[in-house]
Amino acid sequence: MLIILLAHIPNNNWALCIPARFGFSDATEMFVFQSGMASAVAFGSTFDRNGPVALIARVAQRIWQIFWAHIAVFITVTAIMIVAGTRYDGVTYVESLNLAPFIQNPGHLLVGLLTLTYVPNYFDILPMYIVILALMPAMILASKIHRFLPFAMMVALWLATQFDLTGLPAESWSDRRWFFNPFGWQLLFFTGFFLMRGNLPAPGFDPRLMAFAVVVVILTVPFAWVRFQEAYPAFQMAANTLFPLTDKTDFGLLRFVHFMALCYIAVHLVGEKGARLRGPMVRVLTVIGQQSLAVFITGMVIAQPIGIALDHAGRTTLAEAVGNLFGFATLIGAAYLVRWFKSSPWKS
Repeated sequence: MLIILLAHIPNNNWALCIPARFGFSDATEMFVFQSGMASAVAFGSTFDRNGPVALIARVAQRIWQIFWAHIAVFITVTAIMIVAGTRYDGVTYVESLNLAPFIQNPGHLLVGLLTLTYVPNYFDILPMYIVILALMPAMILASKIHRFLPFAMMVALWLATQFDLTGLPAESWSDRRWFFNPFGWQLLFFTGFFLMRGNLPAPGFDPRLMAFAVVVVILTVPFAWVRFQEAYPAFQMAANTLFPLTDKTDFGLLRFVHFMALCYIAVHLVGEKGARLRGPMVRVLTVIGQQSLAVFITGMVIAQPIGIALDHAGRTTLAEAVGNLFGFATLIGAAYLVRWFKSSPWKS
């Protein structure tokens, strides 16, 4: 959540240090993979206890919540951009997020917004999550028919995406598709989902596998780090050649390989069940993770005002530090506030 905030604050120099700058995978993979694992606990247990009807109902309820969260984020951010006016370079903040078509023709695009056929790039993660959640009952039921059936479905959908057969329209006046194709990204979501369910066995510690994972992560850096490529243009050319395998929209194969390597390293570094993760900062980050939807929405909304404030204050080192740390504090505060509301303190 904190990394996603840094990535969404416009022209944020702190974003030069996030994982996306040094590898094929980034915070999006973390978000999707861990959402799959969390869904296995939340929704998989519903199926185990109460069967498919209860599962479908609970998934539908979550989709309903996320859909309206998406609409609320869009309306709020659009309103902020309108109030903010014009940027230092003469471009309006509305134009900076490609929201001018909506302002010019709100009636037509309001229908597109509600049917998810109008999805501006800044607002594309939650629609992707909605579609993936809708696939979940089918995947769970498939696992009851045959243990390998959901994996065949996952791979088939991912392959169809690689051959450009599953793109969803993002706007009616062009051929632009959703930036995150859910039929490609479902591969990662359901990998986490079935790892947590136990259908997919997690690999134990093996020095050879660990060495391979470390090599993958290190060798990836020259093909992803822009500063390195500026110094050695041959790697930029190689990165361009590899693009179909690192494409973020369709979730290229090397993104999956890189992220699985990172996961393998991380899981064994932190110890069994995170035994080496201790201390007050870990407890704070845990609360943020437990309230991920509310924190994500908060981050999407405050990232733009922080960027606007930095435009006016000047992007000095101190100003950026204050802006980013203010953003972190806001996300932490939102997580604890939502947790407090969920505890229904008025009932005690």
